[in-house]
Amino acid sequence: MKKEYIKRYEGNPILTKDDVPYPVETVHNAGVSRFEDRYIMLFRSHLATGRSIIGLAESSDGFNFKVAGEPFITPAAEQQFAPYEEYGVEDPRITHLEGDYYITYSAYSRHGVRIGLAKTKDFKTIKRIAFITQADHRNVALFPEKINGRFLRLDRPHSHIIPWSIWISCSPDLRHWGDSRIAIRPWQYHWDEMKIGPGAPPIKTDKGWLNIYHGCFQTMAGTVYRLGAALHKIDEPETVLGVADRWILEPQDEWERIGYVPNVVFTCGAVPEDNGTVKIYWGAADTVICAGTAVIDELAELCLSDPRPAL
Repeated sequence: MKKEYIKRYEGNPILTKDDVPYPVETVHNAGVSRFEDRYIMLFRSHLATGRSIIGLAESSDGFNFKVAGEPFITPAAEQQFAPYEEYGVEDPRITHLEGDYYITYSAYSRHGVRIGLAKTKDFKTIKRIAFITQADHRNVALFPEKINGRFLRLDRPHSHIIPWSIWISCSPDLRHWGDSRIAIRPWQYHWDEMKIGPGAPPIKTDKGWLNIYHGCFQTMAGTVYRLGAALHKIDEPETVLGVADRWILEPQDEWERIGYVPNVVFTCGAVPEDNGTVKIYWGAADTVICAGTAVIDELAELCLSDPRPAL
């Protein structure tokens, strides 16, 4: 019997549009973080216009969430940001870093898609900092600490020269990024051969940085989004120690296979716990939010014991 590396929460889906006290068509692709004595979730929702906003929900146990009465991030009105967010804000990731909670999000406009960076201390007010990519970048996840004196991130620029791949970039100040290097690319005729991208912010383990990512495979019936795992060297994350050959989660339940975009599991958030497990959150079919748990060491070991090439 095939081992299940992620155990689904029996109460899935944990959030639907019916839980939101303002009009939305979907809830999905949520960043999640521990904050004080609770969990904070920032989730994407489609409006009836087809454009996206970001809502906020809180939970004491990481599974039962209550949604705030108003959206948390909507397209900016300030001139510096407004032209690049006019089509919506999407897919937030939350990273606790040097005393602040940093939020990366995808900003869509007629000029393409860029990554915005914002921060908050209390999840009541938010300050936009800058756009930290040019067009077109779709996913960015910050490492939760400086490494060798620099901030690092996993990112995914759009490219039609090679399949969309995961890169690592560095910064002295979180605003200006460079020294970019490719880390992992899709593998031909593999479950992630079409494109890959960073999911949750990397998790520090004894074996390396655990990177839970998404990968896509094109079928005759459409694209299937699954989750995979990779491990990066602690003091040199551009060095990939292993990429698990097999996926760790695929669409299985009805709400993962049927919805706004069928056959999708897509993560932006994972919260490590003191007992060695991690809560993983995923958008299901771009329609609802689900959760599950995994053992961190098992995911890390899978990357080392049964790897496929990184490049």
